[in-house]
Amino acid sequence: MAAVGSSVGLGNLWRFSSEAGSNGGAAFILIYLLAVVFVCIPVLMSEYLVGRAGSSANAIDSVAEVAIQSKVTKNWTLLSWVGMVAGFMIVTFYCVVAAWVVRYIFKFIGNDFAGLEADAVAGVFVNFISTPMQVLPWFLLFAVLTIWLVSRGVNRGIEMAAKILMPVFFVLLVGLAIFAVVSNIGNGGTGQALNFLYTPDFSKINGGVASAALGQAFFSVGIGSAIMITYGSYLPQNVSIPKASVIVGLTDTAVALIAGLAIFPIVFAFGLAPGSGAGLFFITLPNAFASMGAAGPIIGAAFFFLAFFAAITSSVSLLEPSVAFVSERFKMTKAKAAWVAGSVMIAVGLISVFGVNPGGDTYALDAIDTFTGQVMLPLAGLLIVLFVGWRVDKAIIATEFADSRALGNILLILTRFVAPVFVAVVLVSSVYGAYFAS
Repeated sequence: MAAVGSSVGLGNLWRFSSEAGSNGGAAFILIYLLAVVFVCIPVLMSEYLVGRAGSSANAIDSVAEVAIQSKVTKNWTLLSWVGMVAGFMIVTFYCVVAAWVVRYIFKFIGNDFAGLEADAVAGVFVNFISTPMQVLPWFLLFAVLTIWLVSRGVNRGIEMAAKILMPVFFVLLVGLAIFAVVSNIGNGGTGQALNFLYTPDFSKINGGVASAALGQAFFSVGIGSAIMITYGSYLPQNVSIPKASVIVGLTDTAVALIAGLAIFPIVFAFGLAPGSGAGLFFITLPNAFASMGAAGPIIGAAFFFLAFFAAITSSVSLLEPSVAFVSERFKMTKAKAAWVAGSVMIAVGLISVFGVNPGGDTYALDAIDTFTGQVMLPLAGLLIVLFVGWRVDKAIIATEFADSRALGNILLILTRFVAPVFVAVVLVSSVYGAYFAS
């Protein structure tokens, strides 16, 4: 349940809707689905395998142990260093976005958007995020909650959060999706949304869309950031790694697609722009909710409660690998390590809190998001499929796949021959397009 909670998060709502809306809808989703099946599930399987075989909550030590057992260089620990740093950088800005979410819960409870025109609704968001001292207390509140949950340990903290919050997450999400689809059939919003989400325009597929889709898949499923290596160390031997990988990957994908049905019918019904980026979540949807009369505050509050539940499960998971590293490397208790790593997280997160210009341009957050999502996560994913596919001892793989040999062998073929090529091509295209193309 903790692994499902870590993969299903705010990335399925805020980031997926923004990326899909900005990158052609169905064209983006097609690449996203291919990436999940042919890349993300094999990467996830590889991370679980290394975590359980390495038997250490510290992802770096897990990779080192598997390398020793396989009689190969321990330099492969680079993959867990890249992943752990990426996950840590992500959680620093993730807590900032989550702070916006928490603030919006109270805005809807207070009916702050009642009677506002579209420009005024946009102004509320821009004014809020461009005033760091308004964001700061909500950021600190969410960050401290994350640290506290991690300090309680994976069984008491993360599992407790996942067991309580995930059922609520699914109920709220499905309910909102049904409401959005049914209530917007007559006005054409549902039809336009279905066309946008499920009728691909192949002319829109290019390197940028492929890079965005792969980055979103990694971000959403939670791979490449050492999270699943850490969770792999907690997996009992009676749990099938191949089956668990498929379940987590497909569950995450289903949630993202349902989230699209909860968001885009409303967007099209009100004639709003699907390619609004972060504004799709924090400007266009509140604008739509504000136009719903008495039901608007209730639906809006429910939606942002949903986003909060999604955010807290993932933020706990993103911080976990760094805490495990600090705890094991420096011989600290889990609780003390959580507060040490969490304090650094808060300090770095202030860059994203204050890195906003008066017009609401979140340049610091966007830069960290782009680099981690489109470079660091795919790089860590590429390294681990090469490691597991070509360097890990076959006896280790056979032991870990003993209860699901057929499925494991299929995923191993993808790990060796398909995933590395897919990731390498998109990664090179992404780096060239972002940093070298004129």
